[in-house]
Amino acid sequence: MAPRLSLISPDFTRLWFGQAVSSVGDMVFSTTLMLWVATVLAKDESWAPAAVSGVLVAGGIAVLVVGPIAGVFVDRWDKRRTMLGTEVLRGGLVALLAVVSFLPADALPAGVWLTLVYGTVLLLHAAARFFAPARFTIIADLVTGDADRARAAGITQATSQTALIIGPPLAAPLFFTLGVQWAMLFNALSYLVSYVAISSVRVAPAEKAAVDGSGTGKAAGHRSGVLREFVAGLRFFGRSRFLVALLVFAVIGQFGVGALNTLNIFFTTENLGMSAKLFGYVGMAIGVGGIVGALCAGRVVQWIGARRTTWVSLLVSGALLVAYSRQTGFVGGIILLVLFTIPLTVLNTAMAPLLLSAASAEYRGRVVAVFQPMTQLAAMVAAALSGWLAGTLLRDFDGSVAGLRFGPIDTIIAVAGLCILLSGLYARGALPDPETSEDGVPAGGPDGHEGAGEPAAPAEETAAPAAAVRSAAPPRRGSTE
Repeated sequence: MAPRLSLISPDFTRLWFGQAVSSVGDMVFSTTLMLWVATVLAKDESWAPAAVSGVLVAGGIAVLVVGPIAGVFVDRWDKRRTMLGTEVLRGGLVALLAVVSFLPADALPAGVWLTLVYGTVLLLHAAARFFAPARFTIIADLVTGDADRARAAGITQATSQTALIIGPPLAAPLFFTLGVQWAMLFNALSYLVSYVAISSVRVAPAEKAAVDGSGTGKAAGHRSGVLREFVAGLRFFGRSRFLVALLVFAVIGQFGVGALNTLNIFFTTENLGMSAKLFGYVGMAIGVGGIVGALCAGRVVQWIGARRTTWVSLLVSGALLVAYSRQTGFVGGIILLVLFTIPLTVLNTAMAPLLLSAASAEYRGRVVAVFQPMTQLAAMVAAALSGWLAGTLLRDFDGSVAGLRFGPIDTIIAVAGLCILLSGLYARGALPDPETSEDGVPAGGPDGHEGAGEPAAPAEETAAPAAAVRSAAPPRRGSTE
């Protein structure tokens, strides 16, 4: 029997290949950007944590300003052309920053460098607001049926986590030996590869119809206004108790992982005593946990059901993050990071097919455009708050409880774990009953039965809490963040 050379379909395989290459490029770029800000641009400064959190805040601002309205245009535009256009724009932005970064670090004031970094991240995230919903819709069109969509989701998730394993350990040696410029050029080249892969995907012509405020299809030439279509998307989202429940606990969970994203480089170097040159292995640990979680997700959902998987995953990951905050050694910290990522990845892979089922074709762009900015807002607030607390109010904090000593960074991460625990408690009581939600979307799985089928999910498209655990802020291709 001849070996199968495609994943689900040739077009999906080409789309996947572009994602695989570009995700590695993004991880190299993300880790390098984090190291550059923390160890060069803000080196030995009390405001270094705030500078790192500023990267996350810049991306969050773009999401909040552009994200909500981007879904309306994505629902109108040709999805493939939208993706191609954003890849050209993002590749050009990264290449431009790479050229400027060849200047010596002392050639410009730190404030100017940070402005360039924040501006680039802001524009990258703004372009990603159009890319992510378009990719979400194309995958839904290329892959039909719950079983194949589950397979596509698992492949997407595992690929992204594999990039976490490969990218960060590659980034740190490149940064400390060759410099920040080469990581940026590597990422710019990966956008080119993504462009070529997307251009080879054959997508059926989109139906030239739009949706008015009442949900009725209209011809393209008689579209209602952008504001009216946006409001229609909000109403569609708000009427779904299932979507609202997913959004609320994802937002609460983001308060937890947002703090970890911002402070993890300081926690690993100060609390765990790890050299900054080894920081890439932190991303590698998260990637290993993500792959294990993606492989286990289907079995876990079949075993305990999708609804229970959701809140149990949040409770377990919250407890593990609290345990991580108490670590003082490199080995223990890395092990806890792996274990922490596993249940969050199980959560992501279990819930994204449900999001697909809840979003009808004409509203997919707007559903993503509502879901993602709200979770990004939570991550942005968490990043800003944690960076501010670590650099100012809690900078000299030193306390003890029951013989356990607490410093500023580990205290904030412990509170972040409690936030994830809180989201798990909310999810346990707020999700619809396993049989059927009130808006007709199955609460247990795409086929309407908890644990049935093979639920696996493109976590990149869900913006669920686990999607926020990464080395730095610039958006990965195919993500909604």
